[in-house]
Amino acid sequence: MTRKVLVLFAHPAYRRSRINRALIDAVSGLEDVTIHDLYETYPDFAIDTDHEQALLLEHQVVVAQHPLFWYSCPAILKEWQDLVLEHGWAYGRHGRQLEGKLWLQSVTAGGRDTAYREDGFNKWTVEELLRPFEATANLCHMVWQKPFVVHATHVAGDAEAAAAAAAYRARILALRDGSPVRAVAS
Repeated sequence: MTRKVLVLFAHPAYRRSRINRALIDAVSGLEDVTIHDLYETYPDFAIDTDHEQALLLEHQVVVAQHPLFWYSCPAILKEWQDLVLEHGWAYGRHGRQLEGKLWLQSVTAGGRDTAYREDGFNKWTVEELLRPFEATANLCHMVWQKPFVVHATHVAGDAEAAAAAAAYRARILALRDGSPVRAVAS
């Protein structure tokens, strides 16, 4: 079973992000994978809700790819959620348009994985910090996938960037081809 994958990419400084660029490059051009750069499409944040909802209907897998900003996502992804995931369409009594679709959060974090635990600098795991996204997927009757996380992006060398890109490509291909992999890159 082949699924169409929509990658909602949100990075306000994409050209300065070596790791996110490597991840996007790794999945660009794959059949049935659509890369949708929200900052490039909506530099003024004027999100076309009808267009975005149509994109969601065309795809069976939704990937939100972004850096972890202030323990959440960049502003445009939050704006996208606020406008596109409407009551009566995505959730609510009659809101079942996204039911059964897969949701994957793909995030990059500057800190090492040891910084994201109870006794670490940030006090919570990335998975705990992503709970609002998991709750959103649940509310929209979507199937939450274990997040894809790349840690220590500020100190990652070329080998780490290449390994993360290869792991991301494998994860996206697995989702597309019907066999989700529930692993977290680090």
